[in-house]
Amino acid sequence: MKARITVFTLGVDDLEASLQFYRDGLGLPTEGIIGREFEHGAVAFFELAGGLKFAIFERSSIALDATVPQSGRSATEFTIGHNVASEAEVDAAMAEAVKAGARVAKPAQKSFWGGYAGYFQDPDDHLWEVVYNPAFIPKD
Repeated sequence: MKARITVFTLGVDDLEASLQFYRDGLGLPTEGIIGREFEHGAVAFFELAGGLKFAIFERSSIALDATVPQSGRSATEFTIGHNVASEAEVDAAMAEAVKAGARVAKPAQKSFWGGYAGYFQDPDDHLWEVVYNPAFIPKD
């Protein structure tokens, strides 16, 4: 298996509310919800840097499609890291997320490993870490 991920999908409870958060609140580019013509097929895709796609899909539809029982929310299953180029960018991204409706889980602060980071949760409790790591400065 090649180490190549092209899409990651978050299970959400309310597709419209999550679309509003990510598109209108955070400004992620998308064509909006597609697949409404298919029962349990509505999904929204967002274009990310480097060709990566981010999708939101209702939890119940994921469970049905994958033929697994639907589970409850768990903020600690994984985190999504958003690397930025400075501490000031961490603070700005955290403020933008809060304005969009996110809840701060951990305010931005110096980290034990020498960087600067904070966590916010989206409307479905997924954890996003906004981080300035001097070893992983993004190339914009």
